[in-house]
Amino acid sequence: MNTRPVLDPNAGPYALSASFNADNSCFSVALESGFRIISSSNGETKHTREVGGGIGCAELLGTTKYVALVGGGKQPKFPQNKVRPEDSDWVHVSTDTYEVQIFDDANEKVTTALEFKTPVQRVRMTKTHLVVVLLNTIGIYRMKIPPEKLVPDYETVNNPFGLCALGEGVLVFPGRTPGQLKFFNLATKQVSITTAHNAPLRALGVSQKGDMVATASEKGTLIRVWSYPSCTKLAELRRGVDDAAIFSLAFSPNGALLAVTSDKSTLHLFDIASASQPKPDPSKHKWGSLSLAGPLLPRQFSDTYSFTSAKFEIGDEPLGWGPQTNSATFNAAIPGVPGGRPTKGLVGWLDNQTLIVVGAGQDARWEKFAIGVDQMGKRVVYREGWRRYLDV
Repeated sequence: MNTRPVLDPNAGPYALSASFNADNSCFSVALESGFRIISSSNGETKHTREVGGGIGCAELLGTTKYVALVGGGKQPKFPQNKVRPEDSDWVHVSTDTYEVQIFDDANEKVTTALEFKTPVQRVRMTKTHLVVVLLNTIGIYRMKIPPEKLVPDYETVNNPFGLCALGEGVLVFPGRTPGQLKFFNLATKQVSITTAHNAPLRALGVSQKGDMVATASEKGTLIRVWSYPSCTKLAELRRGVDDAAIFSLAFSPNGALLAVTSDKSTLHLFDIASASQPKPDPSKHKWGSLSLAGPLLPRQFSDTYSFTSAKFEIGDEPLGWGPQTNSATFNAAIPGVPGGRPTKGLVGWLDNQTLIVVGAGQDARWEKFAIGVDQMGKRVVYREGWRRYLDV
């Protein structure tokens, strides 16, 4: 029996998507009327900009004045997946162009725009590079005004979540077949390919140094960690035995820990060094001495599990806005929004012991977690605080 309150779908979702800047010091929130910049440390609004229309995706360039904007929502500000406002189900209408606008917030004007023939799924941006993700292609640009294309577009499988991770010297994104992962060296422009999973990819994460990449498929049971530039598998981690939609994969600043969130409303923390050992330590393993039984028991008994976990709030949403699918191939519901649903479970590390989990939607939330030690000397993660960031 579902006892969660049914919210008014006509009132939201107010926050369509959320995205961290490069150092996780703040996150940008795309709204039906513009965008906000929120402080990661306390969840308070630093800046609000009304633009007179819906923004599906807002990507802040570091701590600069520049924001990459993609139109979205019921009444997109810029050409995107056009919709008829009078239709409650937001039916798509044909449009000739789909745009990414580079907005100079200090001067309140668009400095340049890129046009595309197919819908924009996501934008990633650093001080040196701009990446535009379409449903079946990835465009890589040098970050300048106007942006300069570095290489011809790369083809991908259907990528409605706009999966790509931009790290120090490397860009990773899905390949041309389900489960395939491509590594693009930003300096040499060389491409390496590996088969990361048998099922389509659902989440990607890259370490701050760009030397490790985490992947999850739409099954959501196993997370794999890859070393770069060797592109070899460094570790395999088990989130659980039942399927789940992985929301976010994020390495701690020093690369020692990996945070994972899913539609189970659970935040997991994994120790990368322990996971890369040839044999598990039974004193720390979930199944104790059974982890050493090898082929005598199913592999779930020897796999590496998280050393601690905690619950985070997905938030109450109108019926139909929930993260009810883990599929990497479903058609987007909200125009201009990565994955077609409000962002949920987005993880950002503030330092090696502190992280936050952010969700968009009508019930948009900021939650802060810290790593500590319990009375038994075991490392644990606990929630320090939370707030509905649109209320402040």
